[in-house]
Amino acid sequence: MIFTNPAGAPELACDECGCRWFDRLHDACYECGAPVSAAALSEYQRALEEFGKSRSNDRSRPSTE
Repeated sequence: MIFTNPAGAPELACDECGCRWFDRLHDACYECGAPVSAAALSEYQRALEEFGKSRSNDRSRPSTE
């Protein structure tokens, strides 16, 4: 599950319980122990890339202020 934090960046959450805390050494949720699927990691990577591109585009535009 991917959601957007207040800064607009994507964050990965557990598909089972919604927790946002992961043991990255074991690719599992701290709360319920559910493994993070390869599909979830791939989706998260795509979301990060899109966010990075949108931030790059925002910085390349001249300020309107």
